[in-house]
Amino acid sequence: MKDRKGLKRRVFEIIQIGNKGDLPSQLFDWGITAVILLNITAMFCETFDGLRPLYGAFEVIEAVTVLIFCVEYALRIWTSDLLYPKLSKKRAVLRFLRSFDGVVDLLTILPFFYLSGFIAFRMLRVVRIFHLFRINAQYDSFSVITTVLYEKRNQIFSSLFIILILMFASSIGMYSAEHEAQPGVFKNAFSGLWWSMSTLLTVGYGDIYPVTAIGRIMAIFIAFLGVGAVAIPTGIISAGFVEQYSKKSHSDSVLHDIEEIGEIRVEADSELIGMTVDEIQNEYDTRIYLIFRSGLSVIAADNVVIQAGDILVVHSYKVVKG
Repeated sequence: MKDRKGLKRRVFEIIQIGNKGDLPSQLFDWGITAVILLNITAMFCETFDGLRPLYGAFEVIEAVTVLIFCVEYALRIWTSDLLYPKLSKKRAVLRFLRSFDGVVDLLTILPFFYLSGFIAFRMLRVVRIFHLFRINAQYDSFSVITTVLYEKRNQIFSSLFIILILMFASSIGMYSAEHEAQPGVFKNAFSGLWWSMSTLLTVGYGDIYPVTAIGRIMAIFIAFLGVGAVAIPTGIISAGFVEQYSKKSHSDSVLHDIEEIGEIRVEADSELIGMTVDEIQNEYDTRIYLIFRSGLSVIAADNVVIQAGDILVVHSYKVVKG
């Protein structure tokens, strides 16, 4: 029983945590990434008539990769009680099945067995790419993007709301100005909505355009508004990246050769994430006494893995990067 629990814990660490210091965990992440890309490539190649002689090979590749997805899905269900340790086994399984990763994993597998006859449902296989997001979320480069989007979410939603209002207002205005002149083109407000969307967010497709003087004047102002509307969320996100990299450059050293007790907070892009207490102590010549995690105090045992948001109580003799 003890060996079985140890095996289960080890499987969980490999498939779930993504520890940078754990070679099997890294190999698993990169292996799943390769399988996802291989599966998507096979599905993409199946759409070319010139590759028809290779359809059999593509089907074999798809079947093998889906089998790997099934094994991964089963392992995640098996180890779900370790992912949600406060829940019972059944409730942990249900929690995982309802989670984002659980739904994505299911949509990764389901179309191969039941929905492959429907082209629209076959497109659900593209959600496999979300596995790449889950894998890369553990690494610094992608964590910067997710952090910026999360911190600037209110401003981004506000700017998108402004764009939506502009689209509806311009669509109704253009319909009113052009309906009598082009009843077959601007049939209703939705036709104006399509025109406003293509004008505000791009340079227009040319399939629908105004012919009246008032319509063209409105189109000029709407096109200028579109440039500003696109620039608003772009500027917000750009400013967020500048803030994140500024924080990173100013927080490279959070403890400067102190020889007393201090605290460091592990940020989302910290290189300490995924390392164990023992690895940090050996690499940075540092003694970790206690870890504050989500309002709880965690004993700094050697095998404890550091997570984003942890506050470490340390005694440091060298510079520690947080």
